[in-house]
Amino acid sequence: MSLHSTIAVIGGGPAGLRAAEVASQGGLAVTLFDSKPSVGRKFLVAGKGGLNLTHGEAIERFATRYTGPEMTDGAWRDLIEGFDSQALQHWAAGLEVETFQASSGRVYPKALTAAPLLRRWIARLRSLGVNFKMHHRCVSIEMGAPYRMGFADGTMVTADAVILALGGGSWKKTGSDGAWLPMLERLGIACHPLAPANCGWEHPWTPEILAQAEGKPLKNIHVRAGDTTAIGELLLTRYGLEGGPIYELGAALRAMEVPAIAIDFKPAHTHEQLVAKMESARRNFLAEAGTRWKLSDAAVAILSRKSWDDVNSLAREAKHCVIALTGPRPLDEAISSAGGIRWSELDRNLMVKKHPGIFVAGEMIDWEAPTGGYLMQGCFATGTRAATGAVDWVGSSSLA
Repeated sequence: MSLHSTIAVIGGGPAGLRAAEVASQGGLAVTLFDSKPSVGRKFLVAGKGGLNLTHGEAIERFATRYTGPEMTDGAWRDLIEGFDSQALQHWAAGLEVETFQASSGRVYPKALTAAPLLRRWIARLRSLGVNFKMHHRCVSIEMGAPYRMGFADGTMVTADAVILALGGGSWKKTGSDGAWLPMLERLGIACHPLAPANCGWEHPWTPEILAQAEGKPLKNIHVRAGDTTAIGELLLTRYGLEGGPIYELGAALRAMEVPAIAIDFKPAHTHEQLVAKMESARRNFLAEAGTRWKLSDAAVAILSRKSWDDVNSLAREAKHCVIALTGPRPLDEAISSAGGIRWSELDRNLMVKKHPGIFVAGEMIDWEAPTGGYLMQGCFATGTRAATGAVDWVGSSSLA
């Protein structure tokens, strides 16, 4: 089979779907290809947790949530301002999906699920004329005007512009498997290796600690890795630790030669205040501290790694408990991935400098952000920018 489309979008996640939408609204013929039987599979998995679409914080803070090597100053503010949190909520309203902002600032659909939104989104794309081609895994791209793309089933497709939105390397069952890396390397596009982000980290707990604390939370703590501090709640698991703070510290931990975190179990109290609360204690210091300092079962279990003969040492440990980590959980378990196409390969419109007419969006680019709506917003913003750039590029090329 041979097919020509003005714009070919490769990948049916949120970045690819948004790119297809913007490009088709720009009046261009768009075909979207995906290796799976249906689009939006990772989108639906994310929706099982409520579908955190975006976050309500101000752009000044919002833009700082995105990190990655080689990012230029202001790059993410520029991208987000092109399609920000308010724009995303307005977009959802256009699909008759009402949203609300939780006390945490996170924004969700009122239905707390992804399926209704995805169904309406696909219906809109079909009404715009987007052509969907499922079971199409792209395995090659050949230079030329137009570009030629080869698919695993032998199909050859040509397009005037290509938008790649193939995802990162986490949750392979959804199609986000990172298998595109060799294809881009053959094109001379430099990439950083994919690495797990927003994932748990491993620590070899003793059987005694697991018996006392597995599955129990560490609440209202401060967690530090290097010069970076995160606030929130961790969960002690059979393999180590999970939770927002350790997800947020992923980049800092990967940069450490010997990764470790330091936990402050009682951030609202000074060392001196903790010692004062133990003034009458003469023995069983940890048990007394558990009651007087209101420590969680998990905190007591972690502090039991040592025996305590004086209050001062125990208070210091409670304020700065160092836990060595052996590494992150496997990439396929991670919520998202770091690594991917280097920013230096792309221009402001996310077009590959070496190959004009090829644009990229979403997790394929080397960026990461914490959970909380930032990942989804990043995919929508980059999908919007790549498609806008592709529409402009096709228009300027046709006038040349």
